[in-house]
Amino acid sequence: MMKPMNSVATEKSASSPALAAASSVFLVDDDASVRRALARLIKSAGHSVQTFASAREFLGTQAGEEAACLVLDVRMPGITGIDLQRELQTLNRDVPIVFITGHGDIPMSVKAMKAGAVDFLPKPVKDTDLLRAIDQALVRAWRDRAARKELADIESCAEKLTAREHEVMALVASGMPNKRIAFELGTVEKTIKVHRARIMQKMQVQSLADLVRAAEKLRLLPKPRATEPAPAPVIYDRL
Repeated sequence: MMKPMNSVATEKSASSPALAAASSVFLVDDDASVRRALARLIKSAGHSVQTFASAREFLGTQAGEEAACLVLDVRMPGITGIDLQRELQTLNRDVPIVFITGHGDIPMSVKAMKAGAVDFLPKPVKDTDLLRAIDQALVRAWRDRAARKELADIESCAEKLTAREHEVMALVASGMPNKRIAFELGTVEKTIKVHRARIMQKMQVQSLADLVRAAEKLRLLPKPRATEPAPAPVIYDRL
């Protein structure tokens, strides 16, 4: 039995208060009655909603920096939902997608999920299923937003490093001791210690582990070599 709309919204908001605040949902469906009904449901769960009658109309907007997800109909005139998913990937607009459709099939749903969709729901969509999928999409959106901000902060700090400090940072993060770094760069250990202290200050890190993590984010560390297969054991014939 389907729960009343208010009951669903209350349950959802209580279970995830962080998502109920300052989260945006973009709803794209060519059916006006579906847009109205789903917009009411999503708003009742505490989210702001922007509705669009076509994929092209949505592409004409610029989403802000807030965490957001996209509830997207699959079959629409012109640009389909699957086409829009592909176009957003091309444009590097990373918005988690929840597909809804009255004409879906297994190959289509598999294709959408492989391309990164959060869920693929049949119409008429159940309130609880849609709100749960939106929750999952917004969790991903918040996580991705936090990761982008972290990388931007690290890159901003790294811009303050000199070329030599970049070199030293990569070698320190790779686990090389100061004496070996000095030998590799043709200088003395004391100079490397000075560089290392300045790097820690400029990168705003307190430990070697934090510096290694920043170096990984900046892709300063060499890729690990593929593990070579162990040699076959040598079997000696008995005399």
